[in-house]
Amino acid sequence: MTVFEVKEGISLALTAVRTHKMRSFLTVLGVLIGVASVIGMVSIITGLNNSMAEQIESLGSNVIYISQYEMVHFGGLSAEERRRKDITAEHAEAIGEYCPSVGAVSPENHYWARGGNQVKYKDNKANRPAVVGVWPDYEIVNNCFAVEGRFFTEGNINFRATVTILGNDVKEALFPNLDPIGKQVRINGKKFTVVGVMEKKPKFLGESQDNYVLIPLSTYKRTYPEDKALTLLARPVSPELTDKAIDEITQLLRRMRGVPYDKPDDFAISTQEDLMDMYKRITGAIYLVMVVISSIGLLVGGVGVMNIMLVSVTERTREIGIRKAVGARKRNILWQFLIEAMTLSGSGGLLGIVIGLLLGEFVGAVTPLAAGVSVFWIILGFSFSVSVGLVFGIYPAYRAARLDPIVSLRYE
Repeated sequence: MTVFEVKEGISLALTAVRTHKMRSFLTVLGVLIGVASVIGMVSIITGLNNSMAEQIESLGSNVIYISQYEMVHFGGLSAEERRRKDITAEHAEAIGEYCPSVGAVSPENHYWARGGNQVKYKDNKANRPAVVGVWPDYEIVNNCFAVEGRFFTEGNINFRATVTILGNDVKEALFPNLDPIGKQVRINGKKFTVVGVMEKKPKFLGESQDNYVLIPLSTYKRTYPEDKALTLLARPVSPELTDKAIDEITQLLRRMRGVPYDKPDDFAISTQEDLMDMYKRITGAIYLVMVVISSIGLLVGGVGVMNIMLVSVTERTREIGIRKAVGARKRNILWQFLIEAMTLSGSGGLLGIVIGLLLGEFVGAVTPLAAGVSVFWIILGFSFSVSVGLVFGIYPAYRAARLDPIVSLRYE
């Protein structure tokens, strides 16, 4: 097949599209929807992935998370998981003392009162912030520091001091025009003295990460004794020692928790990379749904292309007879109709790509997601749309190529 034949086939296809605009649009609507759904969903998921990656990377590249269960569960807890012992401050103390590759460890516990935590200063109220019990190493491990006042000291922990450090949102809500240091606030009805304000964190998926108050973990345990289970965050001495630190923590916790040598860990250890992998497993399910939706759209579009090409063969029977009479071979007729089918479906694919990109831009404009799509997905979407025309155009093209030229010339 020559370049001229390809250009002629595309020209004939575009002429047919212009002649029957509505019919052509309805024909490729399924292809358009399928490709647009792929491009649009990829744009949105790309924005979600970028936001999640930025949030995780804001903690640094070498934070180790130690918890009772996996942070993300696909299904309920097993019987073994429900029997697991809590992660406690004693575990954190042992990690800090007996794991030389660990530079800092921060046990944390979050309290959420029914109906939301109440934090007040005179007539000002914060919007249901989290109450978090922490150690002094919180700053180092979380890579987030006090910008006003100071952080907790060992004395605050040892003497269960009723002091607090405010997240930026709480500070703005309670002290919009005042210096909060030294002021007393009420946290769920109990008085705490403000000793510091934390630096502002970047938003995550449009939600603020600064709506919290910190209190010493020992004070937390006295105030909320029923809430015992902790999550530990540890930072190795250097990023190169991350794997060694994980090994040391694993061996120590197995001994402390009495795990037999032939049994699996009864705790979970993960890093930022693990969290990102778990997140991608979740978005992978969205990709699967996207593939199913787009496949249905492309299938419907393919049936439409086949139907319209069969109609086209019938309408142009006499033209086919004339072309054969002047020397066109079966191969020429076959390729002519295949090119027309691919041009038709490819046009739907191009419209779908444009609509999908516009959808991504719209999501990026109305949400904090930095939506975007790679050239790979654009090429893949267009390739699939053209492939639909090729696959579903084979039968109409074959039928056109087999027409008897004498019968075709007599066709009215």
